[in-house]
Amino acid sequence: MSTVLTPPVPLPPASGAWREGDPPGRRQWYRRTAPLPLEAGGELPDVRLAFESWGRLAPDRSNAVLVLHALTGDSHVAGPAGPGHPTAGWWDGLVGPGRALDTDRWFVVAPNVLGGCQGSTGPSSVSPDGRRWGGAFPFLTQRDQVAAEAGLAEMLGVDRWALVIGGSMGGMRALEWAVSHPERTGALLLLATTAAASAEQIAWASVQLHAIRSDPYWRGGDYHDAAAGLGPHAGLGLARRLAHVTYRSEPELQARFGRAPQDAEDPWRGGRYQVESYLDHHADKLVRRFDAGSYVTLAQSMNSHDVGRGRGGVRAALSRVSAPALVAGVDSDRLYPLSQQAELAAGLRGADRVRVVESPYGHDGFLIEVEQVAALVAELVR
Repeated sequence: MSTVLTPPVPLPPASGAWREGDPPGRRQWYRRTAPLPLEAGGELPDVRLAFESWGRLAPDRSNAVLVLHALTGDSHVAGPAGPGHPTAGWWDGLVGPGRALDTDRWFVVAPNVLGGCQGSTGPSSVSPDGRRWGGAFPFLTQRDQVAAEAGLAEMLGVDRWALVIGGSMGGMRALEWAVSHPERTGALLLLATTAAASAEQIAWASVQLHAIRSDPYWRGGDYHDAAAGLGPHAGLGLARRLAHVTYRSEPELQARFGRAPQDAEDPWRGGRYQVESYLDHHADKLVRRFDAGSYVTLAQSMNSHDVGRGRGGVRAALSRVSAPALVAGVDSDRLYPLSQQAELAAGLRGADRVRVVESPYGHDGFLIEVEQVAALVAELVR
C-alpha cells in the first residue's frame, strides 16, 4: 500500500508585505512630490500610495467614487486572486459592470492606506537612508492618511468625489474625508464605524499590540530582512486570533462550531476544537499576506481616531459635513455597536436615521452582506 506524502508547508516570510520586484498585479502608484506633514509632529518624506481603479473618469470628472478599506484590507476591492494579489477582491460583488458600483458608470478608486503593506509607504518600505523603516516609522493618524489620499485625488484630476464609502477603519477615513474636505465629498456612506474610538475598542487593540510587541522576533519592529520563519508571526497570529473573535458574533461561532473537536483531534490530549482550528487558519493566512509593523501602525491610527479632536468636539465636527450621508451598522456587531452609528446619523445633517444590516456574522457583516450594502449604495447614489 503506497503512502501519499504531503509536501511541507513553506515557512512564511518575515513579512507578508508586497515588495519591489513582486508582481504589481492591478496596482498603480501615486508619489507625493513633497514631504507629508504629520499631525503628531514631523513629516514623512517620499510618500507613495498604491491604488487600483475601475471604469473611466468622465469628461466632467463627476463620476469618481472612493472606496476605503479596513485594517487588513488593501486596494484589491474587486477581481480574482493572482500574481500580486494573494486573495480575491474583498468587495468583489459590489464593484463591476452591472453591480452597485457599476464600472460602466462610475470611476472607482481604492488606495492602499498610508502605513499599509501592499504597495503604499509603511514600515516595510525603504526609507531615505536606504534601510527599511521598521520601528522608526512615524506615528500616523487618520488625518495624515486622508491628506495623502487627497494628493492622489489631485493627481487623478478628481476635484470632488461623487461618493466616499468605507467600513470600520475605512469608515473612519471616509468620515475624515467629509469633515476635512466637505467641498470634495459629494455623498458619504459609513458602515460599521464610529466618530471616535471607544475605550473598549482601544483596549482590544492594545492587547493585540502587546501580543505583537512581545514576540521575541519583533526586534523593536526591525525584522523585515530576517529569514523566512523568523518574523513576529506568533505575535501577529495571536493578534489576528483575538481580533477575529471580536469581528464575529457569539451565536455564529456557536452555531458553526459548538464544542466539536477538529476532525479526529482530541482536545483532552493536545488536540483542538473546531473553533480553535478556525482561528489558527485565519492567523496563518494573515501572517503570509500582511506585515506586523503595518498592523501596529494602523491599529495605533485607529486608536487615535476622534473626528472631534481640535474641532470643538464630535458634534461640531460632524456639523461641517454638508454631503448627503447614509450611516449603517450591523445588528450583531459587538465591536462597533449600533449605538455608535446612531450617534453618527444623529450628528450628520445629511443623514436621517441609522440603517441596520441584518447579519449573524458580527462586525464582518459589512463585508459579507454584499446585497444589503449594494442596496444602501443604490439608495444613496441613484
